[in-house]
Amino acid sequence: MWLFFFFVAVPIIEIALFIQVGGWLGLFPTLAIVIITAALGTYLVRSQAIETFASVKQQFTSLRDPSEPLAHAAMIIFAGALLLTPGFFTDTVGFLL
Repeated sequence: MWLFFFFVAVPIIEIALFIQVGGWLGLFPTLAIVIITAALGTYLVRSQAIETFASVKQQFTSLRDPSEPLAHAAMIIFAGALLLTPGFFTDTVGFLL
């Protein structure tokens, strides 16, 4: 039931934020912000993923527990999916991750 709420609430929040920001800034600045955050998010996720996967590799080669870097990798993948999804709410959550 909570998953259904999530799939309904997130698009409603995104639409409301698009309407508010679009009314405040206008169409083209709003679209520019969405495109810039997607590009910035892609860059950040890529750089963080490279570092995290290097850490995972180091943990495996030194025979240590890789659970922490693997958890970080999972959060980076989830953040990347959120950052590539157009919207202000998902971008905010993605950047926080």
